[in-house]
Amino acid sequence: MSNVLAGIDYKNIFKYFEEISAIPRGSGNMEAISNYLVEFAKEHKIQYIQDEVRNVIMIKEATAGYEDAPAVIIQGHMDMVCEKESWSDHDFEKDGLELIIDGDYIRANGTTLGGDNGVAVAYALAILSDDTLKHPRLEVIITTDEETGMDGVIGLDATPFKAKYMLNLDSEDEGVILCSSAGGLSGTITLPLHWEEVSQDTKTLSVMVTGLQGGHSGAEIHKNRTNANVMLGRILVELKKTQDFALGDIHGGNKHNAIPREAVATIVVPSGNVQTVQYTIKEIADVIKKELTTSEPDVAVEVTECNENCKKTVTKEERDKILFQLVVAPYGVLVMSSDMDGLVESSVNMGILCMSTEAVQFHYSVRSSLNSYKHYVSDQLALLAENIGASYLMDGEYPAWEYKKESQFRSLLIDVFKKQYNREPEVTAIHAGLECGIISEKIEGIDIVSIGPDMADIHTPKERLGISSTKRVYDYVVAVLEAIH
Repeated sequence: MSNVLAGIDYKNIFKYFEEISAIPRGSGNMEAISNYLVEFAKEHKIQYIQDEVRNVIMIKEATAGYEDAPAVIIQGHMDMVCEKESWSDHDFEKDGLELIIDGDYIRANGTTLGGDNGVAVAYALAILSDDTLKHPRLEVIITTDEETGMDGVIGLDATPFKAKYMLNLDSEDEGVILCSSAGGLSGTITLPLHWEEVSQDTKTLSVMVTGLQGGHSGAEIHKNRTNANVMLGRILVELKKTQDFALGDIHGGNKHNAIPREAVATIVVPSGNVQTVQYTIKEIADVIKKELTTSEPDVAVEVTECNENCKKTVTKEERDKILFQLVVAPYGVLVMSSDMDGLVESSVNMGILCMSTEAVQFHYSVRSSLNSYKHYVSDQLALLAENIGASYLMDGEYPAWEYKKESQFRSLLIDVFKKQYNREPEVTAIHAGLECGIISEKIEGIDIVSIGPDMADIHTPKERLGISSTKRVYDYVVAVLEAIH
């Protein structure tokens, strides 16, 4: 393992962050990181549980003088979103991350960093390994597969916990205390496909959308980030108005909870129309890029002739159904909160568009702080699927974390924050989904808040973690633990 972060280490936080960054830990690939946490617990003689879904629970009893203080849960997740630049040959299944110090930030070379939520794991390990700290009974919960449906926390057995308070460390803004988060669900539309032979007098073109910012479909959905799948659909709908083409392939995005940055379609056109089609797409793209001058300054649309021609394309009827779904389905921010200024109440993101020989699939992430509206959006997707002769599957549902008007733990965090920072924190809600809602259902009466250091562009290869912010927030967490009596 490299020691890129050794020179900036602070109370072992970055030591542990670098250790876990060396372990592949994309969602669904949790065995190695889960076992690493178990070995840590054994080495430090900490009571632990590794359950059937590879969640790891570590319990450290209260220090002297804190035996009667309320127990507290420290919680985060071990998996990360695996996104990389098109030029990167990084293999998330077997390669550790290549960390880079960039000014006051840590980032990875061409990939996501995994600060979401590796920083929570690093904080927890640093706290558990430090016998000089003063704290009540600590119940650390590190879950699996949070990013792909919260399967780990759903499978969590809450029997071992005695905690009255829970500190979730899955937030990305220093100075912000979160007290509520959206619920969500996943929806998948599957359209069966039929194929036709391509005539000889044709050429095959690739139409690719690149250069979009992407981002977390909860945390960045309100920032006018363009969805590459939706933009590609718009281009092809406009093209269909004046030019005939057949569709051989279309795909974009690979995470349901990330806004797609790139999408590509393979189209077949008459040989004599290649230049006309290329020029038409350029005109369409220029209009869209003008609309996106401020929000997506680096967007690009590339049209290239393929070396190999398509031998089969989907029927014209199914091509039109695919384009209909791309441009008509709801997308982005749907409703803003009436109770909290600037908070997104409900949204939907088509994170994955993929095609096989059997079918094309559209994968959606639906979020809402209102359970009823979440199901309304799901019903919209189901009706659209029915309209095009496709099937619809809803799964991965998780509850909202509801706001508590009275919270002793929130009051304590506010008091400690003012002492450390000499200012008031921002107390708010977030549109992204957190595991807090599920845990609040499992542990009756648990008082939860969520905090974290500064991170930017999570779920994208530009993800970065603030170094000085990470240090300050760690000191804040330690001070909070010491203040619990």
